[in-house]
Amino acid sequence: MEAPTKNPAAADADASNRGTAPVIPFDSARLDKLMDDAGIDALLVTSKHNVQYLLGGYRFFFFDYMDAIGISRYLPVFVYTKGSPDRSAYIANTMEAYEKELNRFWVPSVKTASWGTLDATRLAVEHLRCLGRPVKRIGVETAFLPADAYMALRDAMPDSEIVDALVPLERLRARKTPQELQLLREASDRVIDSMLAVLDAHGPGTTKRQLVEALRREETARGLAFEYCLVTVGTSHNRAASDQRWEEGEILSLDSGGNYKGYIGDLCRMGIMGEPDRELENLLDEVEEVQQTARRPIRPGALGNEIFAAVAPLLERSAHRAYTSFVAHGMGIISHEAPRLTSKGPVPYPGDDADRPLESGMVVSIETTMLHPRRGFIKLEDTVAVTETGHEAFGDVGRGWNGGNVGGRASA
Repeated sequence: MEAPTKNPAAADADASNRGTAPVIPFDSARLDKLMDDAGIDALLVTSKHNVQYLLGGYRFFFFDYMDAIGISRYLPVFVYTKGSPDRSAYIANTMEAYEKELNRFWVPSVKTASWGTLDATRLAVEHLRCLGRPVKRIGVETAFLPADAYMALRDAMPDSEIVDALVPLERLRARKTPQELQLLREASDRVIDSMLAVLDAHGPGTTKRQLVEALRREETARGLAFEYCLVTVGTSHNRAASDQRWEEGEILSLDSGGNYKGYIGDLCRMGIMGEPDRELENLLDEVEEVQQTARRPIRPGALGNEIFAAVAPLLERSAHRAYTSFVAHGMGIISHEAPRLTSKGPVPYPGDDADRPLESGMVVSIETTMLHPRRGFIKLEDTVAVTETGHEAFGDVGRGWNGGNVGGRASA
């Protein structure tokens, strides 16, 4: 990922360091309400994505690749108490003192004295104790809190109940601001541009491994942090990079996630080395029909399960229903975040939003996959934002059979 940047919504987030009131880069009133609903008095946030969100886009570059150091690991902690955003604290690594000197933080209290999980926990507890009021229930991210940190917190705060805070934090992020939507639009556009550049530049004999590395370079050149690429060629359904070659007449799928300033562009497009025959055109047309049908219900107030209900008749009457699947899921800072629209998708979680209305600012990924037994892996994946009047798709080009460079050579 590139050097830490600010969420545009928090352009003045350093005001606290200039003697004026800090500008909070998230909806603190909404967070207070979500905490109240969950019965949580204080939050100790420890996942990189939620810390980044609450800090307005900041992410410490030194531990961007790996958290481990010495005999412990990097553990950023954002401390928030209900109703008191002005008493928030950020527990940082010692080297983040450099970032503090550059006024990277809106938070009133930044403590840069941590080299491991126990240091970070001790400093977070000290901050809670300085609040001067009892903290009955502490919300933590149980999936992102190391065992030693959890035990240290439990022992230091024996009169407090420790509960999971996944739902309030997820609900807080579910409705994107216009600035966040623009970042998602940029991420999606740049991923698609990168895919089309790779398809145009590579000829017969190019390996899947070379295609993935080429996509990495294209996404990086466009300011994205390359996260992954799932790739298939020919009739294979195997999506791992390998030395398998993309030969003339064969199809290809590229499914990639590229991260732009903390927000993910996750899309899939198809290619072919040559021209598609009528059957391939019909197969992709069928996938496209499901994708377009899935978009139609997306609007504020529509229930999440209406998306699935819209495509169900198409899938049921398809001659390819035995090997065609559809899923819709939330998108944003992470993949498969709220709204969570189904409990039957490939990533297991409860579909809590299936019977809830969609809201303006929510973002949904829709994907249709056909594992054809003779023709191979055929898929489209799109990112669709809920707008006040309906919906808008990001990166919405390259939806047909994109040709490879038949006259070109395999890349080195």
